[in-house]
Amino acid sequence: MDQDLKDSILGALENVIDPELGIDIVNLGLVYDVDLDEEGLCTVTMTLTSMGCPLGPVIVDQVNTALSDLPEVKKVDVNIVWQPVWNKDMMSRYAKMALGIR
Repeated sequence: MDQDLKDSILGALENVIDPELGIDIVNLGLVYDVDLDEEGLCTVTMTLTSMGCPLGPVIVDQVNTALSDLPEVKKVDVNIVWQPVWNKDMMSRYAKMALGIR
């Protein structure tokens, strides 16, 4: 997968807002990897801010919706992982500033 396509996928994922924190999943550092195979299956490897996050299904739905706008993406597989464990250091500078974290 070329970098432009990867950037398009990540750009679309920036429209997925974590309902608890109000910041997109890319800037929060929740998206670990994206991949697109020749059949148009986009695999998004990501985590959630907490294992018991009740909003997981909502976020997965939003990921599917965000990526459905890309013509290259025919099907989406969201793979939720718990390793590595997410922490605040994974957030972008923008997300830290928005949340007031130093």
